[in-house]
Amino acid sequence: MNIPFLDLHAQYEFIRDEINPAIQQVIDATAFAGGSFVEQFEHEFAAYCGTRHAVAVNSGTTALWIALAGLGVGPGDEVITVPNTFIATVEAIIFAGATPVFVDVEEGTLNMDPAQLERAITPATRAIMPVHLYGQMANMPAIHRIAEEHGLYVIEDAAQAHGATCNGQRAGTWGHAGCFSFYPGKNLGAYGEGGAVVTNDDGLAARMRVIRDHGQSRKYYHDVIGWNARMDGIQGAVLSTKLRHLDDWNAERNRHAQLYDELLEDVEGILPPVKAAYSGHVYHIYPIRLTERDRLMQFLNQEGIGCGIHYPVPVHLQKAFRNSGYQEGDFPVAELSALQELSLPMYAELSDEQIQRVCEAVRDFAGSQLDARSISRASRG
Repeated sequence: MNIPFLDLHAQYEFIRDEINPAIQQVIDATAFAGGSFVEQFEHEFAAYCGTRHAVAVNSGTTALWIALAGLGVGPGDEVITVPNTFIATVEAIIFAGATPVFVDVEEGTLNMDPAQLERAITPATRAIMPVHLYGQMANMPAIHRIAEEHGLYVIEDAAQAHGATCNGQRAGTWGHAGCFSFYPGKNLGAYGEGGAVVTNDDGLAARMRVIRDHGQSRKYYHDVIGWNARMDGIQGAVLSTKLRHLDDWNAERNRHAQLYDELLEDVEGILPPVKAAYSGHVYHIYPIRLTERDRLMQFLNQEGIGCGIHYPVPVHLQKAFRNSGYQEGDFPVAELSALQELSLPMYAELSDEQIQRVCEAVRDFAGSQLDARSISRASRG
């Protein structure tokens, strides 16, 4: 049985009769760049998140950058974030002209550690950018309290957290802005690139709408230097169609995670994901941790089971950041997770049989490693 890490075709087959007409409507209307289909999605996504505004853009990376730009974060400012994230988080900070400052993460959730955050604040700190990793929100009550005490902006990187909650409140709504990616593999994925920023700040929303369209307040009248960051009409229609299924898909992901938890509970050497008490998890990723990560990945691939690593090199140790002043050992929890994390197949269309097969393979591997260690100990005795 071959089991892919992600199966977008299975999702397409499920919604084929909805998605094809939706795309055809955009073609018939020739509403390809921005337009009514994007506006409709913005209204729907804002309502889903519980915010007054959603500003659709062409990628999740752009969403992070345009939120920073809209808030006026730039040269001379520091933005605190975490090193165990996709590089887009930090790229956005740098392209805004600001300086990224890293803090380590909690051992359990691998999300931003509020205690580390408070110690990293300096007079130059302007904003905090927590990353809601794997579909679980960071400890936003603590982060929000710290931000308020120091007068800092909070920009949530919610690229992996569509529909996630913290104490019942949706991702993207705790901060001044919440930034989402609609890359195809996300819980809510486009058929190409896409992103959005949600906010309750009327002024911020207005500024971001101007910036994303070459700084135009109206056609050919440019109030500021902006960029071409509009969302395509087809992506708006695709996302509106998929949004109707998001809660059901997230519920399936939670059911799959519960089955994984049960089947892997007593496997020695395997640490399943830790779910915080405050968390409404949406399991964009189902990450396990183990010391023999690379060997297990090779074994699963040989068994026809797809898996991934999120992420093999923390941002501060990437070649692109070799002159940042950070070095190995600065963020031990994030660095250890980079060596141990392995993502198992996770998508709504997974079957129980497929999950059972994945867990059988993990158990077979763990058993063989235990046998090998027993033999090794016996030979030394």
